Amino acid sequence: MRIGVPREVKLDEYRVAMLPVGVEELTKAGHEVLIETGAGSGSGLTDEMYAANGARIVATAAEVWGSSELVVKVKEPQPQEWPLLRSGQLVFTYFHFAASEELTRNVLARGVTAIAYETLRGPRGDLPCLTPMSEVAGRMSIQEGAKYLERPQLGRGILLAGVPGVAPAHIAILGGGVVGKNAARIAAGFQADVVILDVNVDRLRYLEDIMPSNVNTVFSDHHNIREQLQLADLVIGAVLVEGARAPRLVTREDLKLMKPGAVIIDVAVDQGGCVETSRPTTHSEPTYVVDGIVHYCVTNMPGAVGRTSTHALCNVTLPYVERLAKLGLAGAAAADPGFANAINLHAGKVTYRPVAETFNMPFSPYQP
Repeated sequence: MRIGVPREVKLDEYRVAMLPVGVEELTKAGHEVLIETGAGSGSGLTDEMYAANGARIVATAAEVWGSSELVVKVKEPQPQEWPLLRSGQLVFTYFHFAASEELTRNVLARGVTAIAYETLRGPRGDLPCLTPMSEVAGRMSIQEGAKYLERPQLGRGILLAGVPGVAPAHIAILGGGVVGKNAARIAAGFQADVVILDVNVDRLRYLEDIMPSNVNTVFSDHHNIREQLQLADLVIGAVLVEGARAPRLVTREDLKLMKPGAVIIDVAVDQGGCVETSRPTTHSEPTYVVDGIVHYCVTNMPGAVGRTSTHALCNVTLPYVERLAKLGLAGAAAADPGFANAINLHAGKVTYRPVAETFNMPFSPYQP
């Protein structure tokens, strides 16, 4: 199979979808790998490193898209890439379709098979391709929150850890999944006062067992969320409904309960955001203020730490790329129902139910 890796064109995106070792493994297996020149530069990976491991370096994205049966990416195709999509082509990347009807309809119209990292299930029902980037985003959320709580960034002027005689920051984390757990660990290390909210009581019991004493758990309902908003200096939006739009947990009216200069980091913005006032931002312009509350809603948080994120992502995606290249789409889906769950669009049809339901579009189960 001919596999293509284009350079990411989303603003401030520094990840790349394949490491040189991935090129070596695929070419040894008899496949051809095309890498767009400069694709790995944001992650410290040169064209020479790819070429030394068997890749063919091509000058343009059009060459990658025009020649490849399988395109492996990091972020969803951007508007300038939509015309390059070819009917019958396999595209393996993060899509987050439920966050954008425009993206969904445009990719659907091109007739590609869209295989979404974020809905690929592992053997234990986990989300192996989403997990590493959720770990990165969760840890980054506290790092970014600490920065934007500083007064020059329009925050409250709060040090997360406090100092002797001065209370630490109060951090409310909405969601106790991978993002929430990782955010809580870093926040706890800062000696902040941390509360994790979740609707799964068993998950809260687990978190209570593994977290240090400065992390507490609270059942997530609207009353408890509103109470935490009043206390919080920093709020982390960390909820996830697999492949679907994130639930709205914080309304604009709720912002009135918060302290002026408090910060919201809405990690769920990739899936539409869990705060009514969230809208996508970039690393170049990461924040805006609504009703005195600083909002950070960058849709590709891990992209800022490309060297870390690329390795973490490719460690988990390469085995699936190898299987897809070896078996083809039908073979890979038949061999692994969890992989079949990642097929969101196929042959001009929506094959993933939550996406179809989000936009009231017809749903058709994947058929080889």
